[in-house]
Amino acid sequence: MRPGIELQGKRVLIVGMARTGIATAQFCAARGARVTAIDDRGADQLGEAVGELREIGCTLEFGGNHVPVFQSQDLIVPSPGVPSNHPGLTAARGTHVTVWSEIELAWRFLRGRLVGVTGSNGKTTTTALIAHILASAGKQVILAGNIGTPLIAHVQESSDKAITVAELSSFQLELIDSFRPDVSVLLNLTPDHLDRHASFEEYARAKTRIFENQIEADAAVIHADNAAATQYAPPRPRTFWFSRRKRVASGAYLKGDSIIFRREGEDTVLLERADIRLRGEHNVENVLAASAAAFLVGAAPAEIAVGVRSFPGVEHRLEFVAEIGGVSFFNDSKATNVDATIKALEAFSGGLFVILGGKDKGSDYAPLISLLRARAKRALLIGAATEKIAAQLEGALPLERAETLERAVTLAYQHARPGDTVLLAPACASFDQFENYEHRGRVFKQLVQAIVEAPRAVQARGSEV
Repeated sequence: MRPGIELQGKRVLIVGMARTGIATAQFCAARGARVTAIDDRGADQLGEAVGELREIGCTLEFGGNHVPVFQSQDLIVPSPGVPSNHPGLTAARGTHVTVWSEIELAWRFLRGRLVGVTGSNGKTTTTALIAHILASAGKQVILAGNIGTPLIAHVQESSDKAITVAELSSFQLELIDSFRPDVSVLLNLTPDHLDRHASFEEYARAKTRIFENQIEADAAVIHADNAAATQYAPPRPRTFWFSRRKRVASGAYLKGDSIIFRREGEDTVLLERADIRLRGEHNVENVLAASAAAFLVGAAPAEIAVGVRSFPGVEHRLEFVAEIGGVSFFNDSKATNVDATIKALEAFSGGLFVILGGKDKGSDYAPLISLLRARAKRALLIGAATEKIAAQLEGALPLERAETLERAVTLAYQHARPGDTVLLAPACASFDQFENYEHRGRVFKQLVQAIVEAPRAVQARGSEV
């Protein structure tokens, strides 16, 4: 039985008026809460959000120092983009105001089972794949969380028969209280968001809170090949591992060309490696994790194989865009950290023109050197992190300071020859030049499409380039 909360008449503060904030405000207002929404930005910067919130009777606060507002609430729900050490949240905790992330509030009302997926990389693909497998098996599925729409926006459609599959970020997990998935999935832990978290250890602790409230009847699926992830194996839920390198005692592993699920000493073949259409060894790992989670919530092996074969992939994740004059273009805008970019580089044998850069997240780019030296012909640098990346990669390969994504695409196409690949895999956040990684990926695809539609004379690349 999940702990409930009565919202009728409660003073609820929503911090941040973006997608999650609006959905949470609407949810609370519909249940009789007295909702205030606050944002550091002015009303003129928030566009339609202001009208949407006023329409449901929210009190709105903009900019400035509003510590007294934080201290006079019954519940505060900050959006994921608001750091947990925000001065208002710190002041609220000092007066014993409850501070929860949106997923904590949503979970208390959500019906049915919940599969939660977290990790540094692969979350979106794995979350979408689990949902796709279950949906193709005829189960009632809700896809939610950091992947697109907030969990709280799907509460109303949930039912006792539903299985909700949610992508969960460290920002969401660091402010949970009783939140408990029936099946948790930890894909990996590598340095990320170190501009927000004080250390890798703090980041890892936030991620692994996904296990914190699980009980013996629940299940945890963990990457056995990721040393950092194995250190956080929880004591209470049943632990199932996944590995493409070795047999595991319990869980999914690759044996020859078969993906096997092992439980209580018995092996079950779930699917064949040939069923996987996604590019890259990291996607074999994502399939192992997704298959294990789907099997644990009731998908049959044949249903898992069908789901994996028919999965189209995720937009902005090693997404093939076009081939122009023998040059292929791939959009991996979701590669927002160094480890994700490494996995993208590993998916190609060579001939790469790699677009790197954006908003730095406190990353070390030196781990890219060996792969770039071996597989890339040139790196094109964009955005605020340009000089830091250039300093760390200097001498590894030719570098070009393109500044903007538009110029990077143009220069890459001019330099590339038939058989080469232009790869957007930035290793950075997008917020210096774009709204988010989706916006960056869409712009990349539009720029490629513009080349496709250009007159043949414009497409031609002469030897003088």
